[in-house]
Amino acid sequence: MSAPALAAPRRLTGILPAAWRAHGGVGPLAIGAAILGVWLAVAALAPVLAPYDPIVQDAAARLQAPTLAHPLGTDNFGRDILSRIIFGARIDLEIAVLGVVFPFAIGTVVGTLAGYFGGLVDTLFMRLIDIVLAFPFLVLMLAILAILGPGLSSFFIAMALVGWVSYARLVRAQLLVLRHADFAVAARSLGYGHLRIMFHHLLPNALVGPCVFAMSDAVLVLLNGAAISYLGLGVQPPLAEWGVMVFEGQSFITTAWWITVFPGLAIVLLALGFSLFGDGLGEILGARE
Repeated sequence: MSAPALAAPRRLTGILPAAWRAHGGVGPLAIGAAILGVWLAVAALAPVLAPYDPIVQDAAARLQAPTLAHPLGTDNFGRDILSRIIFGARIDLEIAVLGVVFPFAIGTVVGTLAGYFGGLVDTLFMRLIDIVLAFPFLVLMLAILAILGPGLSSFFIAMALVGWVSYARLVRAQLLVLRHADFAVAARSLGYGHLRIMFHHLLPNALVGPCVFAMSDAVLVLLNGAAISYLGLGVQPPLAEWGVMVFEGQSFITTAWWITVFPGLAIVLLALGFSLFGDGLGEILGARE
């Protein structure tokens, strides 16, 4: 069998730069990347950018409206809102990224095995997916968190146990098609092992769709993280996290609106960055779901 017969379709690493050049590198992808880049810079430079310690309380500065000394005001403990938002970017970016990485990894492995082997393996995994989907997402998350206890680690475990099903279905659908492609048949005829065929030849060509979906899923994970923290099961005070800040300021919404409004806007802006980046990525790759 000649080498050209083993040639596989172009992979994500080759498609993305070409598509970027074809679209001039502008549009939703560039705007989303710029927004995410700004938040990454804010998180990385938090100790330099924050004017105050985010957890130090100042009773004399309680519930101050935005001023030159405190551009976004202070909360009911006298903590600077701007400083807490800046440091909160670290935790919320961690939530958005790690809350996607673990489900992505689990779902990719499950979807690859189900799509490649088919038959009984596929049936078992699909029934497991059906069981997970039978429960409302947030209800299942809360049940797992109630068992594990509140905290960021528990949130990541819950996301990994619940969020993998979408990635598994996407990868499985791609593998069901790719396993019959000419390059896959050629690889099997040369005696390559199952692991090499699955993870070296097939999987890299099935990741475009899941990668695009991961950007949109990051928005949902970010909002879920904020909601879980708002319910008191996520990040625990006094750590600066945007969902926690919204929760702590809900009692003062009519008298000190800045405590909840500015962290809420931060959540919206970060979610907008992920959303635009995902839309742009799907647009240039022709893989919009």
